[in-house]
Amino acid sequence: MAAIRTRHIPGTPGLTVDEAGTGELVLFMHGIGGNRTNWTQQVARFGDHFLAVAWDARGYNGSEDYDGELDFSDFARDVLRVLKFYGRTKLHLVGLSMGGRIAQDFYALYPRHVASLAIVASFTGFQNFSDADRRKFLSLRLKPLVEDGKEPRDIAPVVARTLCSPNATEEQYQRLVASMAALHKGSYVKTVKATTLFDRTANLDKIAVPTMLIFGEADTLTTADMGRQMHARIKGSRLVVVPKAGHLVNLEQPEAFEAALEPFLFAQRGRADAGAAKRAARAARRKPAAKAKRRR
Repeated sequence: MAAIRTRHIPGTPGLTVDEAGTGELVLFMHGIGGNRTNWTQQVARFGDHFLAVAWDARGYNGSEDYDGELDFSDFARDVLRVLKFYGRTKLHLVGLSMGGRIAQDFYALYPRHVASLAIVASFTGFQNFSDADRRKFLSLRLKPLVEDGKEPRDIAPVVARTLCSPNATEEQYQRLVASMAALHKGSYVKTVKATTLFDRTANLDKIAVPTMLIFGEADTLTTADMGRQMHARIKGSRLVVVPKAGHLVNLEQPEAFEAALEPFLFAQRGRADAGAAKRAARAARRKPAAKAKRRR
């Protein structure tokens, strides 16, 4: 597996990413309670074939907090910053839960920059949930932090348990608890508020790039039926339901997740540019042939 490097992307706010490999850019985006470490195994594996990058979204983990309220599309504008930082014009997006919603938003705003989409255990808007499920989502996350004065580490064990399937190991559960305990309280509260107002349902029919949908069979938050509904709306999309997986499909069933994602990404190679270094190398290979032609 490829070695992982940590880099910092300047700007307001500054962003922290893990990267591995070279080639076409694949950006892995975490969920609302996660961070870049949720993707460590995939960054190392896919770094053998791509420039695999996992970010901490603004206000998460190693990335900086920011002033003012959050416009959910700020995340999409941050993705554009990542693209420009690496000197690319197109990238492959892999987003889990909130990360999948960011991927949908980025495509709606900047479709010419998207080579492919992999939407994992995600949804379009909170109208997909019943009133009871919406209240449960908010009461588990906002009420303890805003009204009861608790910290993310206090709610992490309870929320993490709701996201794991009965098949999750203790180590997998603890990894999720750790990522939730690392949340920045103020930024997390702003994100939860913004995500409940954001909706991209109307844009599903407009997606016109290769799209893979991966859902967990045992996910009770973003159910496999939600995946089937999205699959019916996105023309030409592919759907894989991973057996025995909860919400964090890539953590609970990494081998099955990667077995679904890898052939999809391999099939899209060539749709995104491989960066300035690759272009310069191709140009250098062409120059001797051009000189030889002039000599003749």
